[in-house]
Amino acid sequence: MTEMTDYQGMEQQFDERVIEIARVAKVVKGGRRFSFRVTVVAGDNNGRVGLGVGKANAVPDAMRKATERAHKSMRKVFIYGTTIPHEVTGRLAGAKVLLRPASAGTGVIAAGGVRAVLEAAGIRDILTKSLGSANVLNVVQATFDALDQLKSPEEEAARRGKDLKDVLPFWERRKRNV
Repeated sequence: MTEMTDYQGMEQQFDERVIEIARVAKVVKGGRRFSFRVTVVAGDNNGRVGLGVGKANAVPDAMRKATERAHKSMRKVFIYGTTIPHEVTGRLAGAKVLLRPASAGTGVIAAGGVRAVLEAAGIRDILTKSLGSANVLNVVQATFDALDQLKSPEEEAARRGKDLKDVLPFWERRKRNV
């Protein structure tokens, strides 16, 4: 009994955003069967984010399925302060998403699904550009691909055999030199 209440309490902590509600059709012998596909992003605003897609005959059922899948698929994202540690490009099918770190106070320069994913992950300062396809689902999945490619500054410095200060964004290096 306590496990269920713990899970429900944990569920309330997540920032859940509905990205898309689409009516989809399956063509059968008698005509078209319509259902709804809902895309949801859930994050803890602290470096964990997940994507869920749910399909059902009614929107509330599809939303419930999508939310559950988003919670199950949560993954860790490397964040440096309020931005990302380095520039990265994510790809999926025809969609490409470019993510660039930004100095404090810039805000989230993104639109639609990309903004929802980044804000749910807890990223506050970032520059983005969506290249190629405008398909919302593919753009969101390309954003997740980009976030999966991020490495921690400490790990990257060790891999390159450099000091941590040499792999930080340039505005951070400037602050340390002054």
